[in-house]
Amino acid sequence: MVFEEVEGKQGHTGWLWVVVTRTTCVYLLDPSPSAQVPKQHLGAAAEGLLNVDRYSAYKALGEKMRLAFCWSHIRRDFVRVWDGYETLEAWADAWIDRINALFHGNQQRLAVRSDEADFAQGDQAVRAAVDQMAQVRDEELAQSTLHTVQRKALESLQRHWDGATIFVDHPDIPMDNNEAERGLRTPVVGRKNYYGSGSVWSGIFTAIVFSLTQTYLRNGLDPQQVLLAYFNACAQNGGKPLEDLDPFLPWNLSEEQTRAWALPSQPP
Repeated sequence: MVFEEVEGKQGHTGWLWVVVTRTTCVYLLDPSPSAQVPKQHLGAAAEGLLNVDRYSAYKALGEKMRLAFCWSHIRRDFVRVWDGYETLEAWADAWIDRINALFHGNQQRLAVRSDEADFAQGDQAVRAAVDQMAQVRDEELAQSTLHTVQRKALESLQRHWDGATIFVDHPDIPMDNNEAERGLRTPVVGRKNYYGSGSVWSGIFTAIVFSLTQTYLRNGLDPQQVLLAYFNACAQNGGKPLEDLDPFLPWNLSEEQTRAWALPSQPP
């Protein structure tokens, strides 16, 4: 919630987006949940792979962006059927088991990725499981007696299949977007405490602070130590903000700085 009237907008809801890469975690606060937000952030020339849920805004990013859809979200479709329809529990159970087995099989092949022979064996098992799942899906969709909720879950699976199976040929792509989901937990916990922002600038400032702290954490750095060093540098600069912030970015730190600002070692 952003408790400031914004011209042309009804209500006070703001949308917090999170973009996670190998080395960064960026939060974007915007009054809109539309595709324009990721388009503006990524840029018109962006291309590559995005690991996402099935939110429609991502599907409007263009042909240069391939979407790897999250299997945890797909799995929830069948969990909802299991929860809501007692007569369909066995059917939902079977699909949940297939998806669980696919997660397990993928974890096994990734665990032996450095061993060419073992990885090839695990890779073959994953591909076989994916093919079998597609076959069962199509066979069930061909049944005229299929319940509406069963058909809805299977049609969604079929519709998102190409994106859901990108991980097969690209093992670096996770099967789920849980890392981004976890990245939203801290702001969600904070929202329970302060509920919202009094102004747009304060909301954006909060998103910037979350981006800084989470990016430092992703790089094994203690945000408190880095910020303390930055404020000390500001003090030495006559109490004024530094114009050049590049020396404080994780990928520009010296080995000495990295050691000094590293997260404390966790006890075994």
